Amino acid sequence: MSGWRFLQLADSAFPTGGFAHSGGLEAAAQAGEVTDLAAFTRAVLWQAGFGALPLVHGAWSDPATLARLDARADAFLANHVANRASRIQGGAFFSTCARVFPDEAPRLPEGLCMHLAPLWGVVFRALGMSVEESRALFLWSTARGVLSAGVRLGLAGTYRAQRMLVELSPALDEVARLCADLGPESLAQPAPLLDLLQGTHDRLHSRLFQS
Repeated sequence: MSGWRFLQLADSAFPTGGFAHSGGLEAAAQAGEVTDLAAFTRAVLWQAGFGALPLVHGAWSDPATLARLDARADAFLANHVANRASRIQGGAFFSTCARVFPDEAPRLPEGLCMHLAPLWGVVFRALGMSVEESRALFLWSTARGVLSAGVRLGLAGTYRAQRMLVELSPALDEVARLCADLGPESLAQPAPLLDLLQGTHDRLHSRLFQS
């Protein structure tokens, strides 16, 4: 790992706006579809593995393709809630990195939608992170974000959520291993029900999260 910088990027205090989003958990919970928070988080991890990591990998491998990968992300995220969340989080992520690491943050082409996954790959490479570190932190942040949302929604206590994160280690390893070689041509959505539920977020009577 690239030492202190990796820890700084992993720190929950690094302000990227991710904790304003539940990854579809809030809508699924209100629909009565979350009986096991850990199982839901595993589904989100597989969704990230097949639906986001290929873009992270592609952008890390060839930063010059960022605009094309950003456009592909925009077309792939047909669910308007997920699409909006990706753009908001991507913009916040890049804005923070540009302020914290002004000498190393990459220059971006104009007209981007600012989707999170391809920006993650480009920025992490510019900051000296390996593709393995980029992939690991993307998956870990995804799991942490869903479990944090579960705590705030009252689906689990703080200690139980942290225990779940420990128990999800094999799933994190498996997703990272099986998705390690996926490129942009391999984009897929393994959890369509999760996507459909997330798409109802804007119609919830009350909302704690943006997505």
